[in-house]
Amino acid sequence: MNISSHEALATACMKGAESGSMSFPEIIGALMQAGFDGYAVDFRRGMATYYPPEAVPLDIAMHRLDAAIAPRFEAEAIRAAIREAQSNAPGYTYPGFCIKTANAGCAGYIVSLLGRRVVYYGRDGEMHVEHFPN
Repeated sequence: MNISSHEALATACMKGAESGSMSFPEIIGALMQAGFDGYAVDFRRGMATYYPPEAVPLDIAMHRLDAAIAPRFEAEAIRAAIREAQSNAPGYTYPGFCIKTANAGCAGYIVSLLGRRVVYYGRDGEMHVEHFPN
């Protein structure tokens, strides 16, 4: 893959998450197959940064949150939003997930495809690590 195909894939994954046309496992699978190390979502910037193999990181704009990021990190509320996403609960949307986690103090998250985990972090430096299955 070249830079433009990496960028096209990263953009398709972000748009797929936001529209609901791609699930988290589908996004993870596509990025892993293309050799990406992972990606980071920063709610404060409204930006996702994708890390393709041995290439320049790619910044992809995402939807702006219609919510303020709470000052205190509420790990239990974040875990509840994650469980809702994992079960694809009725009414689940990625933008809704972002709002719920921001309301729970999540400022963003880092997805490590190599480490098979997601690290959610707050403005106060608190974090929650969620491993995803093999």
